[in-house]
Amino acid sequence: MKPSWAALAILMAGAVQAQVPEPQGFHGEPYRSETPATLAGAQVIDAAEAMRLHGQGVPFIDVLPRQARPEGLPEGTLWNAPPHLSIPGAIWLYDTGYDRLAPAEQARLAEGLARLSGGDKAAPLVIFCKRDCWMSWNAAKRAVALGYRGVIWFPDGVEGWQEQGGRLEPIGPAGP
Repeated sequence: MKPSWAALAILMAGAVQAQVPEPQGFHGEPYRSETPATLAGAQVIDAAEAMRLHGQGVPFIDVLPRQARPEGLPEGTLWNAPPHLSIPGAIWLYDTGYDRLAPAEQARLAEGLARLSGGDKAAPLVIFCKRDCWMSWNAAKRAVALGYRGVIWFPDGVEGWQEQGGRLEPIGPAGP
């Protein structure tokens, strides 16, 4: 009996997802690509669990970068970044998901984690950005490396949140 093309495509898609291994270090460009299904030292959750944890008041940390001023704008042109839409109540620790961090971004992440956990490295902290985005994986891996044991990675991010019926709201960047 021959398998249908649809069944074969589903099997192939599952095999591709299973083949994304966790890298030894952090992942750089391209940041928007398929991510692993795991993160050593962290719990991985789906959107339903994210909604449940949000309802319990667990801190959510958005690590998407700030939108840069477009190149080539004439001198003197006023430019305002569009609003950053995120999960309600999330703290935006922008620019902390790259593979290499400048000292200011490393400090922003470390200080944000300490503040949001209340100094308790076992406290749950949900880290996210967008689906198929390595930035949240990198930031969650850094949190684990900093000794945090309550790290929760939400790989479906804002898209998964919206698909589960959650709304987004504009938020501003956290900290200096």
